Amino acid sequence: MRITLIAIDKPNAQQLRLDNREDHLDYVANTGVVELAGPFLDEEGNMTGSLLILALDNMVDAENWAANDPYAKAGLFQSVTLRAWKKVIG
Repeated sequence: MRITLIAIDKPNAQQLRLDNREDHLDYVANTGVVELAGPFLDEEGNMTGSLLILALDNMVDAENWAANDPYAKAGLFQSVTLRAWKKVIG
């Protein structure tokens, strides 16, 4: 199943994101469940959140994956939403 992870950063958290970016990218690469990912940007081009498409067996696995993301462990996110998603185009 595919699950979207939509995370919104806490205000003024750009440095926290940058400080944990390498660990986050390593986690994404090493877990092998991310099909698509990228940051949300503000008008100045600063990263303000994340959108990921995860390929996992169930929502519990997605919740566990999200909780173990170095960004989440660092307290970067104001909110995280996980939703089942069906790929139609692309």
